[in-house]
Amino acid sequence: MADETSDRRNQARIKILELANMISVPMSLNAAVRLKVPDAIWAGGSNSPLSASQILAVIRSSSSSSSGGDPENLQRILRMLASYGVFEEHLVGSGERKYSLTDVGKTLVTDANGLSYADYVLQHHQDELLKAWPLVHEAVLDPSVEPFARANGEPAYSYYGKKPEMNVLMLRAMSGLSVPFMRAVLDSGYDGFAGVKRLVDVGGSAGDCLRMIMGKHPNVTEGINFDLPEVVAKAPSIPGVTHVGGDMFEFIPTGDAIFMKWILTTWTDDEVKSIMENCCKALPAGGKLIACEPVLPKVSDDSHRTRALLEGDIFVMTIYRTKGKHRTEEEFRKLGQLAGFPHFRALYIDYFYTVLEFQK
Repeated sequence: MADETSDRRNQARIKILELANMISVPMSLNAAVRLKVPDAIWAGGSNSPLSASQILAVIRSSSSSSSGGDPENLQRILRMLASYGVFEEHLVGSGERKYSLTDVGKTLVTDANGLSYADYVLQHHQDELLKAWPLVHEAVLDPSVEPFARANGEPAYSYYGKKPEMNVLMLRAMSGLSVPFMRAVLDSGYDGFAGVKRLVDVGGSAGDCLRMIMGKHPNVTEGINFDLPEVVAKAPSIPGVTHVGGDMFEFIPTGDAIFMKWILTTWTDDEVKSIMENCCKALPAGGKLIACEPVLPKVSDDSHRTRALLEGDIFVMTIYRTKGKHRTEEEFRKLGQLAGFPHFRALYIDYFYTVLEFQK
């Protein structure tokens, strides 16, 4: 070993301590969301720096709670999350700490439609999901059963289907992610929906993506929101959109184009090929499958983008399918060709989701 007093060894030791204690980050983020701290600081757009005591006062007034709370413990959480760029810390007066929202923190603020990334945080940290994480090593030893199923007795999708509260949270979480992503795609000048009249959204959840696409592209006059029966049963009525329940492994409704977001990631290569083959059958000659999926870079680095993609890959392995995964662009291209799509292009509009076009 090198000299333990060297900077190199000191850096190594502090790094492994950071990694070992990393659970403090998502759990503190979860606590801040549960306490509605981002909304309390945002206060309708003022985003004025507040102390922990002031934040607690806002929380109490909005929840009609008489409990005083502990500002010191809240400040400890805020200070740690400030080191990760969720909050900005302001030292005022004789050293009092106040906090405002960074751009990262603003993603957790509830918008006019009641949406934000907060539900995505809560969805990831439900008790049933947390029980799976100590079993990640089992995905290496025996990939036939994902850690979630080992911890809860059945796969995630069937488990969610029996838990209405989990389905509702999933719908809200997906809506919270879909809306800003679709704004980015639609405002980017993306031309993939040109000439499309009947658009099928596979795994469309509440239908938010179809609503936004049809609002931007009036040529899309008919939208088919296709998802599991228990999901579309809770979807709201949207003009021009028909909610259809079914199983994408059995059939996919016909359309001029098929859209999907974050669907292919959670399945094995063989399952993805089956889904894409059903898409190909449902499309006319020249029709397109537009899939928005995380795409891994060729080279691993320490950028936020690469880390988010690789962390998401482990989430899929742990919760949904041990052999479901985030894929590289080339892996998607090859799967498309095997499924009957000779033409392919990838558009990097969003940092997390890549728009993948497969043309028949």
